[in-house]
Amino acid sequence: MVQIPPLAYHDPQFLDSDEGRPIRILSEYLAPLRAFSSTGVSATIVFFGSARARSGGVLGRYVDEATELARLVTEWGRTAAGECLVVCSGGGPGIMEAANRGAALAGGRSVGLNIGLPHEQFPNSYITPELCFEFHYFFMRKLWFAHLARALIAFPGGFGTFDELFEILTLAQTHKLDRPLPVLLYGSAYWREVVDFEALVRHGTIDREDLELFEIVDDPNTALARLKQRVTLEPPTGRPDFAKSRCPEY
Repeated sequence: MVQIPPLAYHDPQFLDSDEGRPIRILSEYLAPLRAFSSTGVSATIVFFGSARARSGGVLGRYVDEATELARLVTEWGRTAAGECLVVCSGGGPGIMEAANRGAALAGGRSVGLNIGLPHEQFPNSYITPELCFEFHYFFMRKLWFAHLARALIAFPGGFGTFDELFEILTLAQTHKLDRPLPVLLYGSAYWREVVDFEALVRHGTIDREDLELFEIVDDPNTALARLKQRVTLEPPTGRPDFAKSRCPEY
């Protein structure tokens, strides 16, 4: 008797093959979609920053201040109607862990969009378990950062932080999102040293008005005040409220 082969979607060998890659990619969209829908998460405030930051280290103050800001954001985002805003981080250690910790201190939930890397990137223990995700593809992880975001706060970080930050700034600059997305760069001493934005204007690679796509802040209370000026609290819809392209014909 001929042995009946497994259904393709039950066949690990196929799913792990080159031909199965589109299914793996789609899974990293659909699994978070299902989780966000079932948990009623519809809007996030995204925290970026270094996985290498540690309390007491060179970036120690930013760890403590990210914790405090995430606590303040969570308290602000929780209203009588429910959780209007949920803190979201990259899920790992350092600044990311600080953001998830701050949300937990305020008694709120938080999202962790973790990605498997050879070193330093493991989900931190403060992420709400049902909102902890593991990604293989950077571009799918970045899609979920942008998809639910109402604002982005970028603390000092390295290549990963730059990658995520400039992805969001590019989407804003090119009007690819159908809603404004405030961007706060936290830590003027760091950002003014590592990125010469004025030089980009002088060299003609960006317009001066592009400098209005972000603000630089230096303390949690000021950051929270800026968010309150730019982000409107809306009752949670119970389903993800996606950022959409302004060019639907594409």
